[in-house]
Amino acid sequence: MAKAAEAENLNKFVQDLEVEMMSDMYNRLMLTCHDKCISSKYNEADVSKGEAVCLDRCVAKFLEIHDRVGRKLTQLTVQDEEMMKKMQT
Repeated sequence: MAKAAEAENLNKFVQDLEVEMMSDMYNRLMLTCHDKCISSKYNEADVSKGEAVCLDRCVAKFLEIHDRVGRKLTQLTVQDEEMMKKMQT
């Protein structure tokens, strides 16, 4: 019974951590792309075509890099786990 509660607590912790990480990623993306693509002087009420294109490219690059880093970290984690298993045997 204690193992089930422990597993549930760990699962909840992982879920909360994932939400926090995604929120952080979104905030960094928003700040980075806004600073890069949107002028600090708002001359128009709507986003201009140039700003929209810049935002699209910025978001695409940001997400691509985020995906690459995630895949690399996963690969390194798998390698570390394999190394730990070899060391234990």
